[in-house]
Amino acid sequence: MLDTPKNRPALPPEIARRRTFAIISHPDAGKTTLTEKFLLFGGAIQMAGQVRAKGEARRTRSDFMAMEKDRGISVSASAMSFDFTNKTGEFRFNLVDTPGHSDFSEDTYRTLTAVDAAVMVIDGAKGVESQTQKLFEVCRMRDLPILTFCNKMDRESRDTFEIIDEIQENLAIDVTPASWPIGVGRDFIGCYDILRDRLEIMDRADRNKVSESIEINGLDDPKLAEHVPAAQLEQLREELEMARELLPPMDAAAMAEGSLTPIWFGSAINSFGVKELMEGIAKFGPEPQIQSAQPREILPEETKVSGFVFKVQANMDPKHRDRVAFVRLASGHFHRGMKLTHVRTKKPMAISNPVLFLASDRELAEEAWAGDIIGIPNHGQLRIGDTLTEGEAIRVTGIPSFAPELLQGVRAGDPLKSKHLEKALMQFAEEGAAKVFKPSIGSGFVVGVVGQLQFEVLASRIELEYGLPVRFEQSQFTSARWVNGEKQAIDKFTESNKQHIAQDHDGDIVYLTRLQWDIDRVDRDYPDIRLTATKEMMV
Repeated sequence: MLDTPKNRPALPPEIARRRTFAIISHPDAGKTTLTEKFLLFGGAIQMAGQVRAKGEARRTRSDFMAMEKDRGISVSASAMSFDFTNKTGEFRFNLVDTPGHSDFSEDTYRTLTAVDAAVMVIDGAKGVESQTQKLFEVCRMRDLPILTFCNKMDRESRDTFEIIDEIQENLAIDVTPASWPIGVGRDFIGCYDILRDRLEIMDRADRNKVSESIEINGLDDPKLAEHVPAAQLEQLREELEMARELLPPMDAAAMAEGSLTPIWFGSAINSFGVKELMEGIAKFGPEPQIQSAQPREILPEETKVSGFVFKVQANMDPKHRDRVAFVRLASGHFHRGMKLTHVRTKKPMAISNPVLFLASDRELAEEAWAGDIIGIPNHGQLRIGDTLTEGEAIRVTGIPSFAPELLQGVRAGDPLKSKHLEKALMQFAEEGAAKVFKPSIGSGFVVGVVGQLQFEVLASRIELEYGLPVRFEQSQFTSARWVNGEKQAIDKFTESNKQHIAQDHDGDIVYLTRLQWDIDRVDRDYPDIRLTATKEMMV
């Protein structure tokens, strides 16, 4: 995120009320449940469904792929918009739920380029886990403000100070408590809201009920004793005194620059602590921010519309071969039917059927503002990294593509259907679900992914969406690198290394390697050639 000049004018009210954020966590920390409760409290859904509850009616709203429903994990980032109203005003939350599973981390990395803040969910018993750490590093690279939610406090969890210490040590970020838990596991009765000096009591009987909030006047209020057993009350007072001595106070400026995170404690499944977290996002979450681009930055208050594609999802509706490009609006006030210039092809596009994602429903977006995420159905014109503007040749930067860590060959079960297979693979490559390489020698394709589970997801989606059984088989190659350098040097290099050369779906030249020795040899023998493990997804 870029530094905001102090003399910038206030944003138009419609833009200023938007909060666009992602939820990041390790698998199973309760991220999808938290998403559900956000929608419930925002009034977007009437009943929160369990992730693996019976019956279609109670499927988790943000997971739509068959495999996600079967396994109870999220494998593709989904976006949802809903309103949240509190005493200070009405906010529009644009929430992006990201895959927690490390095999889908690339989708998550790209998603984080489209948001202004992140909510980090950690499990009270497990603390900071490996995937949380990786995702946090990406947020750190972008200086994203982070709000933390420590979930599952109604189960046996660790000491509060221990959890805070672990976040501070592992993630090198200051932590300030926004609330403080009273008891853990079976003895967990609620939290003390530090920011507003209130007592929040959890209702174990009704999981969809907003917790009862009891107004009190500080920790010495005699009313506290009516709701909190004496031993727990004494412990709460001691712990809070220590916390105030040892931990920094809330500082909105430090949070905005990504060096301090406020932490809320709660239980998403019991709807507890979620409302307080939402209040925190409304109050401390950043407004739409400046977007880095070439040849100049894009300011959200600019009147001309611009936006960029950070995700493409194919076949969201299997009945229609649709492809939806998720576009984060970077500036302006968008109206349905507008003609925008597709900067990569320089062609105008009439955006006649843009969609807004409201919980599990889609509806036509008559208008949208900077900070919003809209879906644009298209037939392959839009790719990840594309920028749309009202005519100016400006390109949003910083959307990465990573070299795959696993490579396999792929064959159609029916050899006569190899053309269908090529079409399916290209579709998934453009969606960013896999890298597809066409070797310069021989027929067939090499598919590259970040994690083994992606091969299973691909095979299942190709069969479901194209009716085409496929099998993946061992490849002689183990990794891929993009080839950079002067055209003459690249031509000479590809001519001498034909057995290693392939093209990706954009037509860029790729060097397929078997061992680290291959990479070392290129570094030694071809000083004019650079092999890179990432490329920026823009043309």
